[in-house]
Amino acid sequence: MQAQETKEVENLYHQLIEAWNSRHAGGMAELFTADGELIGFDGSLASGPNDILGHLQPIFEQHPTAPFTTKVKHVRLLDSNTALLRAVAGMVPPGQSELNPDVNTHHTLIAVRAGGQWRIELFQNTPAQFHGRPELVRQMTEELAGVLIENKTKHNGG
Repeated sequence: MQAQETKEVENLYHQLIEAWNSRHAGGMAELFTADGELIGFDGSLASGPNDILGHLQPIFEQHPTAPFTTKVKHVRLLDSNTALLRAVAGMVPPGQSELNPDVNTHHTLIAVRAGGQWRIELFQNTPAQFHGRPELVRQMTEELAGVLIENKTKHNGG
């Protein structure tokens, strides 16, 4: 994949995460195509920006959602206008300072480009519990903890 396209798709993903972390349902929904789909951590499905907005708004209104800490693992061009991004993510619960390994997740994003602009066709948030393999949970949590420390250092000017 060309460097510019990789950057654009990663930027789209980061916009999605920033909207989640800001608890901005409209900001998330507007990043999807007209037929785009969101599959949530609990397996719920929302299709199209209006349905996605209707799904996310009550979550943000009724729950103190935790922000994501993420690491993009790879971006791959499937054709000239379609890309696949895979990332790992964790969450620090409100009022706490460490990641909760019980909500580690794999993020899969399929982006399509139309009219020169990338939009989300599919975003899936899959729990990463690695049943029976606690070392993999620990490994993912440690990897994301490194990102969390790096982000804190950046924001604290050091």
